[in-house]
Amino acid sequence: MSNADRSKPLTNTKGQTVSASKDADVSAFLAQAEALKPQPGSDGRLIFALDATMSRQPTWDTACHLQGEMFQEAARVGGLQIKLVFFRGFGECRASRWFTDGNALAAAMSRITCQGGRTQIRKVLSAALEAADKDKIAGVVYVGDCMEENVDLLCERAGELGLKGVPLFLFQEGRDPVAEQAFREMARLSGGAYCRFDQGAAQQLRDLLKAVAAFAGGGRSALTALEKSGGAGARLLLEQLK
Repeated sequence: MSNADRSKPLTNTKGQTVSASKDADVSAFLAQAEALKPQPGSDGRLIFALDATMSRQPTWDTACHLQGEMFQEAARVGGLQIKLVFFRGFGECRASRWFTDGNALAAAMSRITCQGGRTQIRKVLSAALEAADKDKIAGVVYVGDCMEENVDLLCERAGELGLKGVPLFLFQEGRDPVAEQAFREMARLSGGAYCRFDQGAAQQLRDLLKAVAAFAGGGRSALTALEKSGGAGARLLLEQLK
């Protein structure tokens, strides 16, 4: 993963310039997510996709602990079903069944260890498209730090998800400029959102995952309710949008 800093201003998926601060990045994500609406009948279905290559072990462990809060937050507004998709090693990409319980998902994730390999984001998007052909899905969350594939092929898949009404919520750890450019364009084409979080920043990732879980369960009104309840720093972040 590259730690190269960008010299150009940050922009969101609409081309608007935003601050390089972490709060501004999270706020930009929430602003985009707040404008979206889950598909009717999606029943809070969310695909939770993670890069499980070797460098991702610390974030994988963090996600194991935080995913239960996604279920708790979505339960306030209608519940949540999560399908886990991950890739690792040499060509391995797997998709789980739909989980309706955080403990069961945590148990499944705890049995998975990260392995060295290149990114396989296209396989993740293909798995999401296959799932969307069978069920109505509120969105796809992807957490990763780099992109080592043909960006045009990824964007093609992202656009196909957009046509199916399935937004991508891409959370980038770190500042790899190649990954950022790809993730921003994928978010734009799918009608979703992009946000960067700092390495090892569990609180930032917690805020983002709870926000997207609220969206999956209840859309924009659920995000507003999350702010009013003061949950996980959402109030401070949403205040910056006013």
